[in-house]
Order: sequence, then C-alpha cells, then structure tokens
Amino acid sequence: MARGLRTAVFILLTAVTLTVSAWPVENRTPAFQFAESETIELTPLALAKKPWRLCALYPHMKDSYWLSVNFGMVQQARQLGVTLQVAEAGGYHQLERQWQQVRDCLDWQADAILLGTVSFQEINKRLKALNNSTPLFGLVNNLSAQGLSGRVGVPWYQMGYRTGSFLAKRHPAGSPPVTMAWFPGPEQRGGTPESEQGLRDALAGSSVKILTSAHGDNDRNIQRTLLQQVLDQYSDLDYLVGSAVLADVAVNELRKRSLAKPPEIISHYLSHGVYRGLKRGKILMANSDQMVLQGRLAVDQAVRSLEGLEFKPDIGPRIIQLSHENRNLEQAAESLSPAGFTPTYQVP
Repeated sequence: MARGLRTAVFILLTAVTLTVSAWPVENRTPAFQFAESETIELTPLALAKKPWRLCALYPHMKDSYWLSVNFGMVQQARQLGVTLQVAEAGGYHQLERQWQQVRDCLDWQADAILLGTVSFQEINKRLKALNNSTPLFGLVNNLSAQGLSGRVGVPWYQMGYRTGSFLAKRHPAGSPPVTMAWFPGPEQRGGTPESEQGLRDALAGSSVKILTSAHGDNDRNIQRTLLQQVLDQYSDLDYLVGSAVLADVAVNELRKRSLAKPPEIISHYLSHGVYRGLKRGKILMANSDQMVLQGRLAVDQAVRSLEGLEFKPDIGPRIIQLSHENRNLEQAAESLSPAGFTPTYQVP
C-alpha cells in the first residue's frame, strides 16, 4: 500500500475511533424534583484528566437490571481511564450492609460515591448525620436533594404510570372489566412506592381492576412463591403485572400450569429474561429505562463534576416501551448487557 494511502486509512480509522455518538437524555429543571424536563443531546467525555476513584454501590445484582447498569459503568470507566470500585448490598433489606459499604467507600478515599440506595428514608437520614464532604451522586433509585451533587435516573412514577396507561388504553372505561394481580417488588424500597402510585393513577377510570398486590424482594424464589400463592387463589386473572423477576418466573410457572386461559404478562421494567419473553411472544409489554446508558451517564456525570466541567446535575434516559411487535433493537442495546458479561467489581 502506498504511503499516502496508508496515512489516509490511518487518519480515517483514528477519526472513526474517536467519534463518540451523542446520548439523547432528559435534562430536568429544577434539579432533583422530577418536574419539567427537556430532551438534549449529551456528548460523552473521551478521557478523564486524572484516574479519579469512583465508588459505586448497588442494592443487589440478583437480576440483570443492575448487571446492565454495571456493564455501562464499567465500559465508561474504562473509556475515561478512571478507577471504579463496586459493591452490592445483596437485597433491598440489607440496609446495614449498604451503610457499611458507604463507610468503606469513604475509608477507601473515593473521590465520589455513586449510590443506588436500598432505602430512601434511612440512607438519607444517615448521610445527613455523617456530614462528609465526598461528592454524592444518586444512581437509579431516589435520594434526597440535600447534599446531592448529581443524579442519574428516571421517575419511577412514570415507569408505573406508563404500565398502567398501556392497560388503560386497552381497557378504557365502559369496556368489559378485566382483572390483574400486581407484584410491585419490595415494599417501601427502591422505586416501588413511586411506581405503584403511578400505576394506580393511570388505571383510575379504566375497566382494569387490581384484585391483589403482593410485595416481595426481587429474588426469583420469593417472586415465584408469591406468584404461586396468587395463582392458587385467583384462577381467572387476565394479567400478571410486576417486576422483571416476576415476569420472568411467570413464563415458566404458567407453562407448567397449562391453564385454559393463562393471564398475559407485563413487566414495568426490562431484563434479559423479559426481553427473551418479548421476542417469543410470552410477555406482552415491558418498559425500559435504558440501564446500560444509565451506567454510562453516571460515570460521565461524576467525572464532569470532579473536573469542574459544565454538567447537568439531574438527567436520565428516555423511557421506552417494548412489545413483541416493537422490540426497538437499537435502544435495547443501551438497556441490556451483552451475553457473557459477568459482574465486574473493580476497574482497572
């Protein structure tokens, strides 16, 4: 190959490598209120100025939701050249474990903590009493605005509302009544209270009736047990609506029961199992808050703040709705970690 052509090819490949696509995100103002928002294009940083130490805490990695957040964070940390330390509490009732992990982050002298809290109220109270100066960023789950440097997430009220709205449009007021069982997840933990309120608000005035609600941690065994109890009690439900863990186990449970008219399954958020169910037509609908993108955004936002760059303190991806007919493959790529990815707790 001629020298001039080799040079041209090198320049072209370098340009392609350095080109970073902008992320469409919802920018909320005023910050930390989930009020008004506008869609903006955010171009991610290409490289950090120094190897910042980021400490990320998750409620658990029992389902692939947080695994996908983990993938996005790991990819962006590697891209920027920063250190990422990750810990997970093991469940939404592991408050003491997560609180110890917060203290471990401080002992590690993290430059910033990215916190997916297990408990909105308790963690807020303790953080206020701790009075530390380390920048704190909310990750996915809500935190008090007081002392918060930034937040990446979506309004879980909207995740519930869009689920209820989907059903309300199918069964408006005056149409034949239908019934559902609701499995919102752990009571008063994560986004459960907000999503539950959103669902009920959207269903108001429709012909959909919630026959029962069953709260429980997002653990396959717990959700399976709750589902079995509900199906034993209610034999003619039209819908099973709940977490991605519930939706995933419901596919197998309904197959085993061979019901004459099995209820349809809806998940108010996405996982790998739910996506497979959508592809096979076993799950009717699911929302996605683009978990991989949330992980990327969280790392990018924290580094911008640490380096004194202009940054948006309260952002999140757009919520997208997926069905068997519309699986939106491009945006699903920003939702789910690739096959073979396993939890990564340290970068580099």
